[in-house]
Amino acid sequence: MSAGGRHSGGRDNCRLHMVTWNVATAEPPEDVTSLLHLDALPLTDLYAIGLQEVRATPVKFMSDLIWEDSWSHLFMNTLAPRGFVKVTSVRMQGLLLLIFAKQMHFPYIRNIQSTYIRTGVFGYWGNKGGVSVRFSFYGHMVCFLNCHLAAHMGNALQRVDELEYILETQEFDMFDTPHVLDHKVVFCLGDLNFRIQDHGLHFLRSSINGGRFNLLWSKDQLIMMKKKEPFLQEFEEGPLHFQPTYKFDRKSDTYDSRSPKTWLGLNGKKRKPAWTDRILWRVKPKGLPSEDDDDEDEKTSTSTVNEEDEDPILVTQNSYTSDMSYGVSDHKPVIAAFTMEMRKCWDTPLVSVSPLGVWSADENPLLTYTVLEDFMSSTWDWIALYKVGFKSATDYESFSWVRENDLPEIDEVIQISMEKEKIPLLGGEFVLGYYSTNLQSIVGLSADFQIKESQRAAAEGLTPEDVNGINK
Repeated sequence: MSAGGRHSGGRDNCRLHMVTWNVATAEPPEDVTSLLHLDALPLTDLYAIGLQEVRATPVKFMSDLIWEDSWSHLFMNTLAPRGFVKVTSVRMQGLLLLIFAKQMHFPYIRNIQSTYIRTGVFGYWGNKGGVSVRFSFYGHMVCFLNCHLAAHMGNALQRVDELEYILETQEFDMFDTPHVLDHKVVFCLGDLNFRIQDHGLHFLRSSINGGRFNLLWSKDQLIMMKKKEPFLQEFEEGPLHFQPTYKFDRKSDTYDSRSPKTWLGLNGKKRKPAWTDRILWRVKPKGLPSEDDDDEDEKTSTSTVNEEDEDPILVTQNSYTSDMSYGVSDHKPVIAAFTMEMRKCWDTPLVSVSPLGVWSADENPLLTYTVLEDFMSSTWDWIALYKVGFKSATDYESFSWVRENDLPEIDEVIQISMEKEKIPLLGGEFVLGYYSTNLQSIVGLSADFQIKESQRAAAEGLTPEDVNGINK
């Protein structure tokens, strides 16, 4: 999938980059290039970005339902020029999960569904809980879960209960994968809020300053809970070879230096540093993690228990770290890079679509599409014209409904047109995409093609400013 990703035996490598960040209601920084490792090789195929505490006052949240929030805008604007398109997103007040994929993968990402569940104050207003996205990726069922669990040192058991509740309660309208743990691969990320217990503040800070993070692992609540909770033992995590990501003074690398005031006006205790922000993964089915995996730089898991699984996925974590350069929040973002080695269950799209002849805004252009494989096609499906570098399935210049009456036969070539009034006057480089309403995804893409500048634009010397946003 990435360059050099083909394996012998027909297996491919997919590179996944994940970010979890409690942004503490802050507005985004100007640049997220280092956060996304945009220049890393091999190139990334998928991005999964989980944010917590995105500003969610009722007025702000309602506006975000209509217009994308500022964080989503930043990530879309950063990734679109690199050929990444937003697959989907799900938001529950402060929790936001964004999935992006290279444009070439879009026809093979199907059955996209998202859901959410609240665990906060009586489940009201969603201050804590989980949001998730699931889809089929080249035929393999994958699920991403972004969580924000209960805070404070003494609530470790409540955090475990909340996570178990989310995993058991979230449901999808899929007969083969109705729950999170039914998926072949699950990635769980978020502000899980587990703390480092028993150690005093001085020992914590001296261990961190000396880079002796391993001295703190045995008292990390998540590591401790994994020894007791069977469902947690099914999840894997790379070693914590980075400093705890909470709690910092904003715009600094200094841990909490201010003593909060108590309700009596007295100085309270400073927050102890903690690895609150984590990224875990689970491959189904698999054995329990071995206890001597803790010191490995790369963690690997595979579905090997079920001998009937002819298409296992091998998940390798290539890196697990934090990015200390961002200071807008009292948390630092946590980043993980994975390789998913898999065999593609299919490598042809459900629909082929292509432009016919020369396209320009001078006349109604033609296109053809052909359904290559039976799927739940609908007369509500549509074919959209996208500018190369588009941000999401709805970021189109124009669209046409597919044939209104009878659904097409397999391999039947169907010709339709688009209205010339909706074709960009100045032309440029574009791509056609067939969107399936039932699968909620683009299931066929044309090759990139050129639209000629219209005669009117050439005669009048029109510029992008002249056409008032028609040529976006």
